[in-house]
Amino acid sequence: MRFFNTEGPVHCAQHYCLPPLVRWDLDEILGLIERQKYFLLHAPRQTGKTSCMLALMEHLNREGVYQALYVNIETAQTVREDVASGMRAICGAIGASARGILGETRLFEWLDEALAEQGAHGALSGMLTRWSAAAERPIVLLLDEVDALVGDTLVSLLRQLRTGYTQRPALPFPQTVMLCGVRDLRDYRIHARSEPAPITGGSAFNIKAKSLRLGDFSAAETRTLLEEHTQETGQAFTPEALARVWELTCGQPWLVNALADRTCFEQPEGRDRSRPISAAMIDAAKESMILERVTHLDQLADKLREERVRRIIEPMLAGELLGNLPLEDRDYLVDLGLLRRAQGGGLEVANPIYREVLPRMLASGPQDSLPRIAPTWLDAQGRLDPERLLTAFLAFWRQHGEPLLCSAPYAEIAPHLVLMAFLHRVINGGGSLEREYAIGAGRMDLYLRYGETTLGLELKVWRDGRPDPCAQGLKQLDGYLAGLGLDSGWLIIFDRRGGQPPIAERTGAEEVSSPAGRRIWVIRG
Repeated sequence: MRFFNTEGPVHCAQHYCLPPLVRWDLDEILGLIERQKYFLLHAPRQTGKTSCMLALMEHLNREGVYQALYVNIETAQTVREDVASGMRAICGAIGASARGILGETRLFEWLDEALAEQGAHGALSGMLTRWSAAAERPIVLLLDEVDALVGDTLVSLLRQLRTGYTQRPALPFPQTVMLCGVRDLRDYRIHARSEPAPITGGSAFNIKAKSLRLGDFSAAETRTLLEEHTQETGQAFTPEALARVWELTCGQPWLVNALADRTCFEQPEGRDRSRPISAAMIDAAKESMILERVTHLDQLADKLREERVRRIIEPMLAGELLGNLPLEDRDYLVDLGLLRRAQGGGLEVANPIYREVLPRMLASGPQDSLPRIAPTWLDAQGRLDPERLLTAFLAFWRQHGEPLLCSAPYAEIAPHLVLMAFLHRVINGGGSLEREYAIGAGRMDLYLRYGETTLGLELKVWRDGRPDPCAQGLKQLDGYLAGLGLDSGWLIIFDRRGGQPPIAERTGAEEVSSPAGRRIWVIRG
């Protein structure tokens, strides 16, 4: 029986899969190879790059026009700036792959000759020249995890490939080299000991003909993948479940496979093949993935510590404009798969799961710092009472707001993160908290659901030099609550202006009517 794959390359005999070569324009790839071009493939982690490269190698070798070889060179990452060790590791990986995949055993002999004649900075080009001269067919070399390399080792790799390329046809060299990694070559900022200043991958490898990006699944491809399970087992996905997978993932390949795998093979209800997969089961799988901080999501959240990531994510969560941030920083987050460029322009978080993971991970510090809080917001029947919740929050914020702000990793949105930490303590596995935020919106919207109780909240910040955001917030909250079908909600205004009294003194709440006549509690803190 096949299953959904969440680790390593896909094998269609073992895994539900879309044939890898249908995910990109094969004619374009073959055209680049035919014209002897060197090019790049890049995409976020766990989107299928390796599967596509392996499929391309098999296709080319089966057709018999070229001799193609896939090589993962990330083992050279560990030597960092040691060029001699790095080039030995890269050349060794190429030699081992050639021996195992093509049955070519002479590369290690050629490597020793190249090292003796040309040293570490010529070993790769020397070995590839000898191989190309002896090969019966033109060589297509597919190098994976290139952007895992750093410093002088990466510079040496790129420049040896560039040297070999420019010396053709006087000297034999691979017909095509494809470099693959998470980032596009333009974003390689190489800090090399041999260079007075950082250099870019584009300047070190200016022979690149094209950069190709492997995209996410389309809605139709997502549905096709899920329906392979139905064809194999007879277990159907309801139309709502199919739509929910697409809605949550926007086609991110690992997320699609992980949601389906967890639902169909780990949940007791999902393992019952007589039961169709429902949207509620998909939601439960999503929540468990986030709570367990599965590896993919944990690696994604780890990027939040990087300064260039913080400079974009922090104002985005606050609903502020990004300002004059470098294009390479914005492109970097798109290449990582954290963000995407919306069809109408502008940046947005790549999918709803990431949109939930980012603030939740950032709020984990304040959440771990929370003191023990009695659930006074529940009534005698265990139902959430919004008025009791308001009283509990005001008391919590007056007592703990000031010190907890220091535990938040992003200072500009510290109040947002502390509030979310408190609300996660409130739901505590018995409810859900959904977030909406966008660049330039000037707010963050939250939707809390606990049993039969729902609550819509809007968060705004009052900063120096700006007017009181209350009037604008009430109007915006009307629109948000209308979309949720609610006639009441909270508007929370965090006063971050200088010279204000302590939080314990300035925190309070009053009930007002919105422009549309909704009952709103305006909370200031």
